[in-house]
Formats: sequence, C-alpha cells, structure tokens
Amino acid sequence: MADEFAKGFTVLVTAGLAWLTLAGWYNTPSFEGAQLTAPDPTSGLTVYDQVAIVLKDALFWFAVLGFVTFVVIIPMIRKLREAYEGTPEVPE
Repeated sequence: MADEFAKGFTVLVTAGLAWLTLAGWYNTPSFEGAQLTAPDPTSGLTVYDQVAIVLKDALFWFAVLGFVTFVVIIPMIRKLREAYEGTPEVPE
C-alpha cells in the first residue's frame, strides 16, 4: 500500500505547487489583502490568462481527487476484493 500513498502524495504535491503558483499570480492583488483565495480577475484577461485560470481550477481538483483516489479509494477496493474472494491478506 505504500506505493499508492507515494503516488497520491506525488499528485498532491505537484498539482498543489502548480495551483499555488497560478493562484499566486492571478489571485494576489496585494500583500495586505486576501491572498490565493481572492476571487479570480474578470477584466483585461488574454486567452492565455483565461486558460491559466481554468488550469488553476483543474489542478486544484486534480490534487484533491487524485490524493483521495490513491490513498483511500484504491486501497479500499483492494481490501473489499480480498474480503469478497476470501483470499488471505498477504503483506506487500
């Protein structure tokens, strides 16, 4: 099960760092106000800015759902399959 945790942690870290970078660029108007969680800018955006904002949202959900998938869902499915088939648990 350690390999699933390593994969999930890798997804969380890489997608999380990419999200932090894009959120820092687009959602930090000043260092005194809200940072990273401020609303997305709506005016004066180029096509590249719009793609980056969509990518920022996609990376956030990829980080969250990827981590949950590798750390919770895949091991749970394996344990349920072992219980259903009646095979003994073999340490990996």
